Amino acid sequence: MVARPEAGTIPELPGSYQFKDELGRVIYVGKATNLRQRLGNYFQDPVHLHPRTAQMVATATSVEWMTVRNEVEALILEYSLIKQHRPRFNVRLRDDKSYPFLAITLDEEWPRAVVVRGTKKRGVRYFGPYPHAYAIRETLDLLLRTFPVRTCSAGKFNQHHRLGRPCLLFHIEKCSGPCVGEVDAERYASMVEDLCSFLDGETDEFVGRLRSEMDEASKALEFERAARMRDRLAAVSKAVEKQQIVGERSEDIDVIGVAQDELEAAVQVFFVRKGRIVGRKGFIMDKVEQLDNETLMNRIVEGLYGEEPTLGVPKMILVPVQPSAADVLEDWLTTERGSRVEIRVPVRGDKRELMEMVDRNAKEDFHRHRLRRSSDHNSRSRALSELQDLLGLPEAPLRIECYDMAHLQGTDYVGSMVVLEDGLPAKREYRRFRVKEVPGNDDFAAMEEVLTRRLTAYLDERDGSLVDETPGEKAKARKFAYPPQLLLVDGGKGQLAVAERVVRSLGLENEIPVASLAKRFEEVFVPGRPEPVDVPRGSEALFMLQRIRDEAHRFANTFHREVRGKRMVASALDDIDGLGEARKKKLIKAFGGVNAVKKATLEELTALSWLPESVARNVFEKFHPLG
Repeated sequence: MVARPEAGTIPELPGSYQFKDELGRVIYVGKATNLRQRLGNYFQDPVHLHPRTAQMVATATSVEWMTVRNEVEALILEYSLIKQHRPRFNVRLRDDKSYPFLAITLDEEWPRAVVVRGTKKRGVRYFGPYPHAYAIRETLDLLLRTFPVRTCSAGKFNQHHRLGRPCLLFHIEKCSGPCVGEVDAERYASMVEDLCSFLDGETDEFVGRLRSEMDEASKALEFERAARMRDRLAAVSKAVEKQQIVGERSEDIDVIGVAQDELEAAVQVFFVRKGRIVGRKGFIMDKVEQLDNETLMNRIVEGLYGEEPTLGVPKMILVPVQPSAADVLEDWLTTERGSRVEIRVPVRGDKRELMEMVDRNAKEDFHRHRLRRSSDHNSRSRALSELQDLLGLPEAPLRIECYDMAHLQGTDYVGSMVVLEDGLPAKREYRRFRVKEVPGNDDFAAMEEVLTRRLTAYLDERDGSLVDETPGEKAKARKFAYPPQLLLVDGGKGQLAVAERVVRSLGLENEIPVASLAKRFEEVFVPGRPEPVDVPRGSEALFMLQRIRDEAHRFANTFHREVRGKRMVASALDDIDGLGEARKKKLIKAFGGVNAVKKATLEELTALSWLPESVARNVFEKFHPLG
C-alpha cells in the first residue's frame, strides 16, 4: 500500500498526480486544482473510501505529481498521461463499433470520395460518422450525379489513364473523367469544394442553383439539359432528406446522451451542423474509478475532444448534466476552436427535445450492450474458472498469451503473439516477430527465440531498465509490461518443452504458467504431466483455448504472407542502377503495380518528371533486354 508523503512535501498548486504499482507502472492518473488537498483525500481510513478507490490505493506503492500553471494545463496533462499509460484504474472510453466515414482525399492530385473506417490520416477530410455503411454509400451514390468526383483506387485511375479510356462511371455521369482529361484541374477542385460544403450542411445554395439552371434550360428549350438538371435536383433533394433537420440553419451543436449503471455507461453523440444531423457516434465506458454524474461528464468530454474531432469543436455542446469542471472545459475547448464554446444543459424547447432523443438512443444502445454482455460475460467467466481448475493455475488466467510460428520451407520465418484479456481479444496487445537467428527449418528453435525475446523484454521493463527514458520514448518502448497468467503455445509436448525451458532459464517458472494445445486431437499438455489434461469436449474452456490458438495461427500466417509478398515484390525491381527505395515506391504507385511497371514503354517511363532519363532507361532495359 502506498505510504502518505511527508507533511509539507505536496505543493498547493494545480497539477496532475500518478499512482504507481510495485513494478513502476502507472495505475491511476488524476488532476487537481490543489494537489495537497486532493491527494490528502486518498490517505484516510479505507473504510471511508469508495471500494474501487480503496483497491487502487492498496495496489499502489508510490505516488508522484507534476505541477502546472492553471487548471486547463492540468486537464491537458492528465489527458496526455492517461493516453500514454492507459492506467488500469482510470475510466476507459472505447468505441462500441468501428463507424464508417465518408472521406475526401484532399491530399491527392485528383481527390476522390471513399467510405472508410479506422485510423484517420492527415490531408483527408472526413464526414460522419454514420451508423451504417449502406447509409453513406446510398447518399454518396445520389450525390455523384451532382458532384461527379472520382471514387476509384489509384491503381484503377492509373490503368484508365494509360488506356486513354474512362470507366463505366464516366459514361453514366457519375464521374467527370479526370483520368482521361475530360475535366480540368480548376473545375475539378471547385467540384470537390462544393461536395465538401454540401456535406457540411450548406445545402440550400446548391438546391437553389440547380433549380435555376433547370428553369433557364427549360426556357431556352434545351430540354435534355433541363432533364439532367431535374434528375440531379431530385438526387440532391433525396440526399438532403436523409439529413434530419433539428435546429436553426446557423447552429453547430454536439449533443451527448448517457445511460449508465454502476459499472458501465453508454454514450451517444449526435453531430448537428447547419441545423442538420450529419453524423453520430457511440461509446461504452468502463467505470473503473469512482465517478459521480458530473465527473463522468468531465471524462466523456475530455475523451471526445482530446483527439482532434472529425467535425471540429462546435459552438455549443448539449449535455444531460453540467460537468463539474465546466468552466475549465469551456476554456480548453475555446482555445481549441478559436472562438467561444458553451456547454449547456437544455431545459426547454427544441434543444430539450433533441437532448431527450439522444438520451433515448443511449438507453436503447445500453440495453442492447447489456444483453450482449450478459450472455457473453457468463460464458467467458465459466471458461476462465474451468481453465484455472483443469490446469491447476494459481488464479483465473485473466491474461492469456498464445504463440505460433509461420514459414515456407524454412524461409521468411515469423512468429505471432495474440492476447486475450478477460476472455476477449486485446488486439492492441498483439505482437509480431521476425525470426532472426534460425537459419533453417526448425520450429523449436524459432519458438525459443520468440519466447526469449518477449519474456526478456518483460524482465527489462519490470526491472526498470527503461526508467531513465523520456516519457514519449518510454511509452513507445513499453510493449511487454504485463506478464501472462497463462502462456499457451501451438503444438504438442515438443513446443511445451521449449516454453518450459525458456521460462525456467529466465527464472519465471514460478510466475508464468505454460501449456500447449496440439491441433491434431485438441490435446492440452502442461509441465510435469506425461498425459494430456482431460479438457471436456464442448466445454467453454476448450473453446476459449481453440479460439486463441486459431487467432494466433491466423495472425502469424497474415504476417508471413505480408513479409513474403514484400520480398517478392521488391525482388522484381531490385538491382536497377539509380532506383532506390523511394523511387521504387513512387514508380509502383504511378503505374499501379509491379506488373504494370514491367509492361511500361520507354516513353511512359521518361514522361515521369521526377525519374531521371538514365534511370528510366535502366528500368526499361531490365524488363526489355536488347535481343
